[in-house]
Amino acid sequence: MPAHAELKILSIRAAEIVAASPQFAASQNQMKTEFEKRKADLEAEARKFAEDTQKFRREADVMSSDARAKAEKDLQTRRIDIDYKQRQFGEDFQKRDRELSESLMNSIKQVVVEIATEQGADMVVQDPVFAAPGVDVTDLVIKRLQGGK
Repeated sequence: MPAHAELKILSIRAAEIVAASPQFAASQNQMKTEFEKRKADLEAEARKFAEDTQKFRREADVMSSDARAKAEKDLQTRRIDIDYKQRQFGEDFQKRDRELSESLMNSIKQVVVEIATEQGADMVVQDPVFAAPGVDVTDLVIKRLQGGK
């Protein structure tokens, strides 16, 4: 590129693109579908555990020592199991969220590159403090993501 040539720079507002993209809404729905039942089951299990723990505390004094020891061991085992399931749920949720976010960002990047290439841009800047009206292609990116040209 000759030294006297001007750079053509475009800009995008990333958060607005993500929020308006149908791919974002689809990924949110997919996360809800994949994890809603599992989350509800874990919450129900935790509530039942809390109820059983309260019942044990109320009744522990009138239980035989063997029954009390067995109930304590059962509650401890259940607590460990619930903690494990909650950690696993959190890890699985974060992993899937990362996967879907990465896929979304790749879709957005692909559209941005297409537009930049079509417009002969040398650079695309994300979230600038200021961009002149003809430089910002956010609305065009959103339109393409929504299926328009």
